Amino acid sequence: MPRSASVNREMREESRRKILAAALEVFAEKGFNGATITDITTRAGVSRGLASYYFPSKHLLVEELLAAYLDQIAAIIEVPGSPDERLAAMIDGSLRATVRSLPTQGVILGLMVQPSTHQIFAEVEARKDERLSALEDNLRALFAARGAAEPEVEEVMLRSVLEGVIYKAVVYGPQYPVERVRRRLYRMYDLPAPKDTLTGEEPPPPARLRATNRGF
Repeated sequence: MPRSASVNREMREESRRKILAAALEVFAEKGFNGATITDITTRAGVSRGLASYYFPSKHLLVEELLAAYLDQIAAIIEVPGSPDERLAAMIDGSLRATVRSLPTQGVILGLMVQPSTHQIFAEVEARKDERLSALEDNLRALFAARGAAEPEVEEVMLRSVLEGVIYKAVVYGPQYPVERVRRRLYRMYDLPAPKDTLTGEEPPPPARLRATNRGF
């Protein structure tokens, strides 16, 4: 019996997801320049022809990964509540994603900054300009509602701080005190203390941060 259109669509989406997940893993292990399409298709368990059908080049894989990441960032602001509740939700959304997917965050950061893929990031960011501008405007309105004298500066500062936290967490892994930094951010913005933790566990006292060869 022929497969229905919906089944075919689900199979295609599943294949795309497998290829993208494999690309993240291989990029994490070998970097963009060291990874090959063969590495990715082998990891995904799909044929090279199928992968090439969806993603004829590594650059298109990078575009898809970066676009999904920017969409995730833009969606964080789309939460209801008071300005304080929305700000807390933004902080928690960013840090929770970091805790749950450090390898992914590391790969994305690498793709954003390394010379061989930075231009791809710039092109994807330009295509997402309307949605990212809406994110910036929403954040600025949020800070204006909280009485900030320079909402646009507050927007830049918050995103810079969160991106710095993500960078440090990627570099230092589980030893980075994400939960304690979260509480510090709450105090910095005069938010009520969080009633739970991101991981469900009480964080240990912060130690000195030193890189290891743990890999991802």
